[in-house]
Amino acid sequence: MHKARFTLDPAFTVGEVNPRLFGSFVEHLGRCVYTGIFEPGHPTADAAGLRQDVLDLVRELGVTAIRYPGGNFVSGYKWEDSVGPVEDRPRRLDLAWRSTETNRFGLSEYIAFLKKVGPQAEPMMALNLGTRGVAEALELQEYANHPAGTALSDLRAAHGDKDPFGINLWCLGNEMDGPWQTGHKTAQEYGRVAAETARAMRQIDPGVELVACGSSSQSMPTFAAWEATVLEETYDLVDHISLHAYYQPEDGDLDSFLASAVGMESFIENVVATADHIGAKLKSKKKINLSFDEWNVWYISEWHEIENSGARDWAEAPRLLEDNYSVMDAVVFGSLLIALLRHADRVTVACLAQLVNVIAPIMTEPGGPAWRQTTFFPFAQASRYGRGRVLDVRVDSPTYETKKYGETDLLHATAVRAEDGTVTVFAVNRSRTDALPLDIALNGLDLTRVVEHSALADADPDARNTLDDPERVAPHAVDGTALRDGTLSAVLEPLSWNVIRLA
Repeated sequence: MHKARFTLDPAFTVGEVNPRLFGSFVEHLGRCVYTGIFEPGHPTADAAGLRQDVLDLVRELGVTAIRYPGGNFVSGYKWEDSVGPVEDRPRRLDLAWRSTETNRFGLSEYIAFLKKVGPQAEPMMALNLGTRGVAEALELQEYANHPAGTALSDLRAAHGDKDPFGINLWCLGNEMDGPWQTGHKTAQEYGRVAAETARAMRQIDPGVELVACGSSSQSMPTFAAWEATVLEETYDLVDHISLHAYYQPEDGDLDSFLASAVGMESFIENVVATADHIGAKLKSKKKINLSFDEWNVWYISEWHEIENSGARDWAEAPRLLEDNYSVMDAVVFGSLLIALLRHADRVTVACLAQLVNVIAPIMTEPGGPAWRQTTFFPFAQASRYGRGRVLDVRVDSPTYETKKYGETDLLHATAVRAEDGTVTVFAVNRSRTDALPLDIALNGLDLTRVVEHSALADADPDARNTLDDPERVAPHAVDGTALRDGTLSAVLEPLSWNVIRLA
């Protein structure tokens, strides 16, 4: 049996993990909001209509920044519809998802939800630069953030929110490179409106953090050229450029699916190269960071079948994109988390899309229970133990051949050193059939024991948690992992996500 190996040394690091790496995403799409986080009349609902069972799971998941209200939804969004007395809010057609939006849950409710999640939950507000522009962005900024004494700040207070919302992180539109986007623009058109909006917002608050739209995926025909054009217009005005990526098996090719993080790492590195090229061209010392503000496993081909059938009919909160994730999906998902951590020096925001029901780690039934999907566990463990400084991990691993990515390592791994000196190793074995022995040399880390080795794996790679069997899959303890003479030895089960904690 061939072994995998790597060395950890505190002298060789990638960068500090920004807590925003463990962000998520709430869009007015399907049942993410309605009967997801918000269901007045549910047995667990509080006075504001927020489901307490869902809030408990969101806290356990450990999410930080939560992006809102979209997504494609935001390109037709009128923020004014979502404030004030609920009974006065208009019903609108949502072109993005061919649904009817009631606006019963709006801006104030979103901020109240974040406060109940906890102090770690930071607002990340997306602006409509599809059908609207600079003026509406400034109005929303004033309504949300100005303390008092203006028409819009006083209107917020009259609506029951005396204190400003304190939204500091803003997305300048969503996927504006995509022809599917309401108000789709060319890179030149978008770059100009993004720059104008950013410049104006900084006149109100020079300290705002702004995310410019990058490409919707690396496969877009305009990829890299889009980033370059947009950043030439906005480089000195924005802090981040966005990336979006979703992964699924294509034509039954499971080996390539298991290597999805190879594609994610390539995407990240290509965007960094493009951004740094523009920085060099502009002779700027500033570095643009990356906001990977939509990522997940998503069986998008199944959605396209529904979309192309013409079956959608402007329903309220229809069941859309409710993928049920398997153990294999969770292993790929964990590998994507590893990819983000491995680039923590430049990926400073990331948002799992989405939080509840819609391609989500948390599922609910209207009037019924909430439960954890298989993908819940890698995210919760990474958020809990992946805080600190990422160590530079360069694996020596057995490989396998993939159709999409060529020769690929069976081991995908990273490690994070916490402030107290403890280290957590996150590792995936991509082999569907064989266990993978792993040796890790520990140099200068003063570690003496294995606190825990847990794995998410199952004899049935298609095992999943469902309404009828919500606890079918969960991480389990692994025996035999040992630390002797400065070397950690472990065996990674076939098709597994592993968390090894050392102290």
